Order: sequence, then structure tokens, then C-alpha cells
Amino acid sequence: MLKITERGPAVEAPEPLGLAIDLQWYAVSTRSRHEKQVRDRLESIGIEPFLPMTRKLSQWSDRKVWTEIPLFSGYCFARFSPMNNHAVLRTPGIVRIVGSLMPEPIPDEEVAAIRKLAASRRAFEPHDYLSEGDWVEVVQGPLRGLRGQLLRKAGHDCLVIRVHLIQQAATVHIDMNEVRLLDPKPVVQ
Repeated sequence: MLKITERGPAVEAPEPLGLAIDLQWYAVSTRSRHEKQVRDRLESIGIEPFLPMTRKLSQWSDRKVWTEIPLFSGYCFARFSPMNNHAVLRTPGIVRIVGSLMPEPIPDEEVAAIRKLAASRRAFEPHDYLSEGDWVEVVQGPLRGLRGQLLRKAGHDCLVIRVHLIQQAATVHIDMNEVRLLDPKPVVQ
């Protein structure tokens, strides 16, 4: 927005696009390696972004370095009203809003689980989207209340947290004493 003042033109901050009505989480597909820029651009137009990050040990030519990378490569989450689809799609770096025929919201529980995982300070990493394993709920520790599938990976017990719409998942190392077995097919993860 441009506002004319006595001293000349002045730039005004954009009005927030996310009205407090009907806000839902969506996954937006980004151009390759543009996840952080998309997050920053969405925030600058008043849309709440969420880009879960993880750390990865990378081998450079002369040393090993821990780098921070997006948990789900090529995706960023955004919370907005469906009325703002056009503004989101015009954001540089965004390819599309994920959905089969039209944008589909992601259940709040799935985003909340990934947010809790990101805030836990535990090591976690991307994981292939699988459908096997026992469903468990974490009953103690910083991940208490999370539900996911138990998996054994490289000799460690892991909890798989999924975001169904984008078919992406993350694993976090877990101690077997921290979980309890759930019914075979829980309704909500």
C-alpha cells in the first residue's frame, strides 16, 4: 500500500490477510530450496507460517558441519482462510496449495503434533511415509500426548509422526518406557 503524506510517498505495512474467521492449516508446495523464503514472505503479508526445521550433519570438503534444514523438503505450512488462496498463490516461491482437486486443510492435530515435536529439543529427522507398525501414545516426557507409530530404526525405537495430506513423516527417538499401546486403528494421530 502506498500512502501519500506531506513529506511525499510513504510505504505502509500490508494489512494482515488472515481474518480470524475460518483459519485452517494448509500445506503449500514450494520451489526447490525456497522453503525459508516462502515462510518469510507469508509472514510479511500477515499469514501465519510454520516451517519445522531439523539439524543435519553435512560433510563439506574440509569439515563436517551441522546445518538446519526444513523437516519436509519442498513444503511449508500456512494458516489462512480459504478466501486468501489467491494471495497465497501469488507469493513468490509457492507452486501450489496441496490438495487432490482443490486445497485441502490439514487437521489441527497433525500440525500440533509436528509443532510439539519441533519444540521438544529432541533429535528428529524426516522419515519415509509408511503404514506399518503399532500405534502408540507417549505417556511421559516432553512429547506426552503425541500419538504415532512405533518403528525400530538402526537399533533404536522411534515414533513416526505423519502429515497425511503431503505424505511426509518425521521420526523421533523414543524410549519404550515412555509409550503405551493404542487400539490398532486410532481415529486421530
